[in-house]
Amino acid sequence: MSQQKTPPAYGGQALIEGVMFGGKKDTVTAIRRKDDSIEYYHVPRESHPVRTKLKKIPLIRGIVALIESAGNGSKHLTFASDRYDVMPGEEEEHAKEEETSKLVMILGVAAVGVLSFIFGKFVFTLVPVFLAELFQSVAPSKTAQIMIESFFKLFLLLTYIGLISMTPLIKRVFQYHGAEHKVINNYESNMEMTVENVQSQSRLHYRCGSSFILFTVIVGMFIYFLVPTDPLWLRVLNRILLIPVVLGVSFEVLQLTNAVRNVPVLRYLGYPGLWLQLLTTKEPDDKQVEVAIASFEKLLEVEEHGVGVLNPQIAIDTEETNDPKPLLS
Repeated sequence: MSQQKTPPAYGGQALIEGVMFGGKKDTVTAIRRKDDSIEYYHVPRESHPVRTKLKKIPLIRGIVALIESAGNGSKHLTFASDRYDVMPGEEEEHAKEEETSKLVMILGVAAVGVLSFIFGKFVFTLVPVFLAELFQSVAPSKTAQIMIESFFKLFLLLTYIGLISMTPLIKRVFQYHGAEHKVINNYESNMEMTVENVQSQSRLHYRCGSSFILFTVIVGMFIYFLVPTDPLWLRVLNRILLIPVVLGVSFEVLQLTNAVRNVPVLRYLGYPGLWLQLLTTKEPDDKQVEVAIASFEKLLEVEEHGVGVLNPQIAIDTEETNDPKPLLS
């Protein structure tokens, strides 16, 4: 008796006026241009023997996946940011304008990178530590301190997401995030890829980077119970040193919740992550869904027939790559 082949898992990323989808060997972006046309961008996945081996090791594979996801996603994000608001045919003029401010652009990107690192790693990791320390006189126990610290970490996370979601640009990105999830859910439901079918799907998905972010808060709380909280300098030090551990374990928890999402009781393990997605995704309109469908279908076409199906007007990153597994959605 023939065994039913497990369908491949696909991941994606919402962009400015577009969506990127990735498979085992290729990633494809579709964006809505200023003239209402859809443009594509293709980047093959990188493959390195050492990295491939590391991605088979539990805990470590999550760190590798995050680094790869960030690197690959930045290419697609740059493409979308550079072209979504430029009329086709005006790219050269736009490029010349960019050349005149190249130094400013480089300094700007560097500043954003530094600020993102400081905000992500220190604000969300260390500020809750110092806030919890303020309650040391009324809640001195280790358990109380860790609970308070985790509360502040969650509060900062929700506040940050809530504030940025109010901006028009981020709101539209969150709509494309919802469209991305709807397309994946529609594909996994084996339904025809039409706008109507996709719109009927949930905008939430178990295998999502938003869920991963929340799991870092929950997992971190339990890991912190295993290390001392006093004195304060030691608490700060172990929080920094444990960042890779928290990320690695959280990735495994994310994979687990996705694996058991169809088990009646265990499916609830992933609900906290789905609740956070109520903030990081918004209901997309039909035109946004059209872009997401276009991106996904172009990826399937490339996987089946090769990059030769990409016509000349499709932007292609010619770096020769080949990566084994899709990452977070």
